[in-house]
Amino acid sequence: MRFRVRFRGFAVLGKLHDIGVSKRISTLAAAAALALLAIAFSGCGAHDPVSKASADAPKPVAHVCPAAWRAGWQKLADQVRAPVYCPTWLPQPLTGKIGILGSGRYVEPDRSYLIAFFWLENTPTQAEEVHVNLRGYPGRTKIPTCEDTVTVKGKILHPKIPCFDDVRAHKRFGKTRVTMYTANQGADQWHVLYAWRRNGSLYTVSEHIAPPYTYRQVVANLDRMMRRLVLLQPSKV
Repeated sequence: MRFRVRFRGFAVLGKLHDIGVSKRISTLAAAAALALLAIAFSGCGAHDPVSKASADAPKPVAHVCPAAWRAGWQKLADQVRAPVYCPTWLPQPLTGKIGILGSGRYVEPDRSYLIAFFWLENTPTQAEEVHVNLRGYPGRTKIPTCEDTVTVKGKILHPKIPCFDDVRAHKRFGKTRVTMYTANQGADQWHVLYAWRRNGSLYTVSEHIAPPYTYRQVVANLDRMMRRLVLLQPSKV
């Protein structure tokens, strides 16, 4: 998605091209221009700019799990008996409601889970895909291990490799410190993935790099998702 913001200025003084304009109108125009300038600059010294900036500073917004999505995420927290992160924003055209068309829900016996949201469309020029995964690993913080498939001298081997690899950056969102990975396996292949730890559990969110979003837009989407995650506690432990 692209956003364009255009700022328009205004000219206080201009030229009068009409030769027949009277001196009186010219004098009034000049006086009006000076008055405008006086009004524009009068506030510069009247108020403390630091105090005004502090007063006008935006206050932190307390995000909540959307009512239409909350039941599915609360049910997940109750099933895995651990806190889960509800996304309050997802890139268009995804929705964070679990169980509808375009979503997937997978819970393993060890209580680890994968919640997937996806959208596919073929346009006249290209295929477009938006795919976001949210994972949780209750009770463990170690990066999970995946199995790769390679051929060496005609033999097919299945070496063990980290499911998330190739650290590219570390970021902080409030008290949460995330690690960015760009070489990921399984359902997170070709994704940029953010991973973080909280109270002995590992959590991740990832997005596939594919049109209509570029790599930079995917990273911006992940940043926005991180800032708006809401932690839901299980209703019964």
